[in-house]
Amino acid sequence: MKYLLLKHYRGGPTRVVDFPPLDQWAPQEVDAHIRFMQEFAGRLEKSGEFVDGQALSPEGAFVRFDGEGRPPVTDGPFAETKDLIAGWMIIDVESWERAVELAGELSAAPGPGGAPIYEWLEVRPFLTAPPTVTE
Repeated sequence: MKYLLLKHYRGGPTRVVDFPPLDQWAPQEVDAHIRFMQEFAGRLEKSGEFVDGQALSPEGAFVRFDGEGRPPVTDGPFAETKDLIAGWMIIDVESWERAVELAGELSAAPGPGGAPIYEWLEVRPFLTAPPTVTE
């Protein structure tokens, strides 16, 4: 079963540890954080549980269709948003419990001072079939 792990540096339930935005960390703290995530992904590659992952830029916009022959509507970017999805990882594991276990490990990535940031991660399963519609 495939799961999406979404990294929310801002947003989600109340933080356990209050840490500044990543752009305010010391360079060695950013390096340690990224190294932790790369090593985590490397372990999952070896076990066959890693599918893909990427960091995301804070810039972007919401886009939607506005009717045939009309340009798409955009709104944003909203850098001041309370929620910021900073990246994602796709894993392929045997169970929900394993997905939660791995998300818990990734939540311990180091932050300022090298301490775990206890970051909330959103864990979402991929749909394996279209949802059933009942009336």
